[in-house]
Amino acid sequence: MWSLLQRISKNLVLAIPTAMVLGFVWGLLADVSWMKSLILPFTFLMVYPMMVTLKVSEVFSGGDGKAQFLTQAINFLVIPFLAFGVAQLFFPGRPYLVLGILLAGLVPTSGMTISWTGFAKGNVAAAVKMTVIGLTLGSLATPFYVRALLGADIEMDVAGVMKQIGLIVFLPMAAGYATQRLLVRSYGQKVFKERIGPRFPAMSTIGVLGIVMIALALKAGTIAANPVLLAEILVPLGIIYGVNYVLSTLLGRWLLPRGTAIALVYGTVMRNLSIALAVAVNAFGASGSDAALVVALAYIIQVQSAAWYVKFNTRIFGPVPEAAPLQPARG
Repeated sequence: MWSLLQRISKNLVLAIPTAMVLGFVWGLLADVSWMKSLILPFTFLMVYPMMVTLKVSEVFSGGDGKAQFLTQAINFLVIPFLAFGVAQLFFPGRPYLVLGILLAGLVPTSGMTISWTGFAKGNVAAAVKMTVIGLTLGSLATPFYVRALLGADIEMDVAGVMKQIGLIVFLPMAAGYATQRLLVRSYGQKVFKERIGPRFPAMSTIGVLGIVMIALALKAGTIAANPVLLAEILVPLGIIYGVNYVLSTLLGRWLLPRGTAIALVYGTVMRNLSIALAVAVNAFGASGSDAALVVALAYIIQVQSAAWYVKFNTRIFGPVPEAAPLQPARG
């Protein structure tokens, strides 16, 4: 079972579209209103496993202050306003589609930030720190960004959204950290790192695919009535991701060493779509289903583009430097 889950998690490019198609067909053929009761359990299943392997202690290590500053500046001063501006341009008068794009641009970094940085031979320690800081700041800032940018167009209870974020981010974070410490104490750091820890992200994949399927099932009727909607959503998402890649790549090349530059790219481009999806479906009720559809489609662009960037990063940043050979001691 674990090998199957790990295989699926490594092939999200195929798994997520498959889940979307299954959800869409299911939504057309059957009454899926009961699926709303599965949203919270699948949300917890999606977020909690990621938190078990999160290295919170890495936040307090130093040495990459410039990279961390650049990352959070892009994540909170550039991308949310870029997303909002592009969404307003493409979806005037459709606030919940704007909300979906805004949510996709508001919560940065996920476990995939660390994974893709590792695949590209980047600075994984810097990526871990970016993930913890970005996830915490993004979760706290999201309700206030939404209220400031969309408060006139959508009904929003800031306290209610904060409560939902507490349930779907900070409660799983606390439970995940407690689980991590318990497992390390019981089995040791080496066993946890090599045998137990790698299983948890695969468990998270079940939650991701479940939420994506539910989101598409609940919106199947709307999509069937307006199939062009999918293309309408993918175009602005593609623009936002494209600008993000170009900006972070240029800043990384100009200002940072190779490995840290790669961490900067994945620390800004990889949005935490799992949490964005959870906020959309949990905090905004039935109206949030439009936003959830947008976030679900963002998975396709994000995963596919991350995989291609790994293939081309050596052309962009140059080859991985070889370690200096050991010199024999004299005497």
